Amino acid sequence: MNQALVFYHYGSVDDLLAAACRASTVERIGHWSARLARAGSLRELLAVGRALHEQERELGNVSFLAQMLAGAQTDARLAAPTADALQLWVDEIEAVLGRLLAGSPFAEIADVPGLARAVSAAFIGLELYDGVDRAAAEQAMSALDQLAVLIEIVDDLGPIARRALQAKVNRAIRRD
Repeated sequence: MNQALVFYHYGSVDDLLAAACRASTVERIGHWSARLARAGSLRELLAVGRALHEQERELGNVSFLAQMLAGAQTDARLAAPTADALQLWVDEIEAVLGRLLAGSPFAEIADVPGLARAVSAAFIGLELYDGVDRAAAEQAMSALDQLAVLIEIVDDLGPIARRALQAKVNRAIRRD
């Protein structure tokens, strides 16, 4: 690559990396948004997340993300664009979680924007963990699947059990 063209078009290598990070993220979200929008349960969302992880790892995007995150730890010029690109994923996940949790007893206590950030951060961590211990990362994903099953069970409770659960949730919230 001609270095002069990098500086002419982007100003610096950091600016080139930031532009590549954003463009890649926008493209990948565009690729996955329809599948995320079709997720009808937390388990389906997790299945999409698993497929996303596999494909992004094969494409090398997980390695790119790891490098951007590592660079962002010590370079403020990389931190802001990396955070901005991650926010695009958070926004996408927040919309799905808001839709999936609507009407659930968990909606009363869930901070959906915070949960979307936690899910995104956990996903990044699992992607990086997968590179050093695939079996342990798979065990963590299976644990998340078990949690999704529990949420589905709670959501399927009858009206009396749901009211009892809601009363317990309300008491727990008032204690905090």
